Amino acid sequence: MKNCIKIIILLVTLIGYGQEKKNGVSKMQEFASKTGVIIKLEDYNLQSIKLTFSSVAPSKIRKIIAGDEIQYFLQISKTGKYDTKTASIAYDDIVEVQQAIQTLKLQSEVDITTTADYLENKFITEDGFKIGYYAGKGKVKWYAVLEKYGSDNTIFVKNYEDLELVFQSGKEKIEELKNN
Repeated sequence: MKNCIKIIILLVTLIGYGQEKKNGVSKMQEFASKTGVIIKLEDYNLQSIKLTFSSVAPSKIRKIIAGDEIQYFLQISKTGKYDTKTASIAYDDIVEVQQAIQTLKLQSEVDITTTADYLENKFITEDGFKIGYYAGKGKVKWYAVLEKYGSDNTIFVKNYEDLELVFQSGKEKIEELKNN
């Protein structure tokens, strides 16, 4: 009986560890770290996002070719004092984020009138990219969290239209690259 309990505990631990490890790897990290094939990266610059507390956050499309497979990611970066934080958003997630921005935009028009001491509304992708806003005192402040872990990974956007534009132009650039 004791051995059976030990085996069950061991299995639960291994299953939990395996799932945790998988969840810690982004779609881009998983694709770009394939072994046994040549990995080629191509970048296509897009417009920058104007920020509230610093100048801009550059954006680009990164095309990754791993052997005979190709994937595309929208990247948004923020250069900090010691490092650069970068969100790498897969094409499927770009579409979801675009839909979320539209929903958040509509909700922000109502939330701006809140009497709550604190109100936050956000959308989070599978890889941990967050986009949303804080509302209070008649103002809405938009933000994006570029990386799931660490510090200094949040950008505060002057206006959500810049985010809409980057996601739209990123989606269009990926579609253009796929068709060529």
